[in-house]
Amino acid sequence: MVVISAQNALATAAAKLEKHINLLKYTIFCLSVVILIMGIFLFGYVVYTRLDTVLQEWVDALEIWQVYLGMYILIFGSIVVIIAPFLSCYAVYQEITQLLMANAGLHLFSFFLMLLGSGVLLENTTIGSDIVPAIRETLMNLIMQSHSESSMHTLNMIQESIGCCGADGPNDYLSLRKALPTECRDTVTGNAFFYGCADEVTWFLEYNSRWTTNIAISIAALEMLITVLSLILVKALQKEEKFNYNQ
Repeated sequence: MVVISAQNALATAAAKLEKHINLLKYTIFCLSVVILIMGIFLFGYVVYTRLDTVLQEWVDALEIWQVYLGMYILIFGSIVVIIAPFLSCYAVYQEITQLLMANAGLHLFSFFLMLLGSGVLLENTTIGSDIVPAIRETLMNLIMQSHSESSMHTLNMIQESIGCCGADGPNDYLSLRKALPTECRDTVTGNAFFYGCADEVTWFLEYNSRWTTNIAISIAALEMLITVLSLILVKALQKEEKFNYNQ
């Protein structure tokens, strides 16, 4: 009787473990599909932003090419994110421990790529970041070289398209004893634009990067969740093997 009771308890525990394993597999499958969709969307959105002609024109004019660095990291990261779910589904379906461990490692790598790309992008596109002094310096150089036709064209293009004046405002022209250009004034009121182009350009960059980083960080959270679930599944499968051996 004792042996039969022990066998029944073992069988019950094995059945319960099997349910947990199936739940883990189903959860990983669903999360993999969600991550795949989000990865494709992120890839398309970052590539679209990178190829935006307005952004390219301003980045080239202000020589702030470091803005692209975070985008390149996220493009590479999104490719890894798109590939990872296929490995997840195959590893879960086959229930191979080595593949599940590799899957956990790949998702962990994706997690760090998403965080790194988001951090670099935010560092080069937000108010208070290192990009603001770089933009301000370039704009001041353009104002000082406004006698040059190319510098004047670049400066006027930025001021007219954004609706800003100087690096920090109209006082930049006054301090350098330069006349305010027509592009520095509102065409309706004739008043000079209050905000400087350094802040206006940064606000534009921050607006464009906000959605990108939100998506990337959301993907990073799901990547970490799949990493943890994959490791839990490995432990559960190892425990199941012990149950089968004991039976």
